[in-house]
Amino acid sequence: MSKLIDKVALITGAARGLGAEMARVFAQQGAAVLVADVLDGSEVVNEIIRAGGSASYVELDVTNEVEWKRAVQNAVDNFGKLDILVNNAGIVPNVAPIEERTVEEWDQVMAVNVRGVFLGTKIAIPEMRKAGSGSIVNISSIAALGQWTHMEAAYAASKGAVLIFTKTTAAQYAKDGIRCNSIHPGPIDTPMLRATFPNVEAMNRRLARIPLGRMGQTPEVVNAALYLASDDSSYTTGTELTVDGGASVL
Repeated sequence: MSKLIDKVALITGAARGLGAEMARVFAQQGAAVLVADVLDGSEVVNEIIRAGGSASYVELDVTNEVEWKRAVQNAVDNFGKLDILVNNAGIVPNVAPIEERTVEEWDQVMAVNVRGVFLGTKIAIPEMRKAGSGSIVNISSIAALGQWTHMEAAYAASKGAVLIFTKTTAAQYAKDGIRCNSIHPGPIDTPMLRATFPNVEAMNRRLARIPLGRMGQTPEVVNAALYLASDDSSYTTGTELTVDGGASVL
């Protein structure tokens, strides 16, 4: 049974990778999907439409409030409402000690990973209230929960902010029927991750910190997002869902 029939979803960072797969799966599950990204998302949209789904693309820099207003209005104009927001867009800086991190680098990470989530939430909430309910899914990271010896400080701080912002959003807007939850992936098998660990020895060191002993797969994160976006999680708000192979218990 399709889980998102008659729902409208806006997904950021949806032109490639995890966001693109979320867009495809959400459309397969019956949602009309707005693919939002600074990159061209028309290929993802065309895939969805060829498969019989409903989708549209909007260019969105998540740090820009004007562009956020345009994106949310685009969802309403094209599909009539907004039920689901997935704040997936994010950046990972090059690894550097705190004393070597520049202010400009720090600000860029915070602008995309934190301000982007704030703006999307701020602008989506009025439309969700009009729709009578809503689900906001924020993609955070295991970096917000632990293993900090191995984490980059700016990235970890940004994802920690997303965790706390998620809980505050959930508390403030439960009265409106708007839920907000965060997902905390561990290392997921993507080209970006493999580029970070370019040899077998480095990868094995990383996997040694994962109790299940392997990288996660994209569908495992997408299915978590689908659960939180859908009415299957209608009694779940303000929680952090780890998809990390057990890393947070170490």
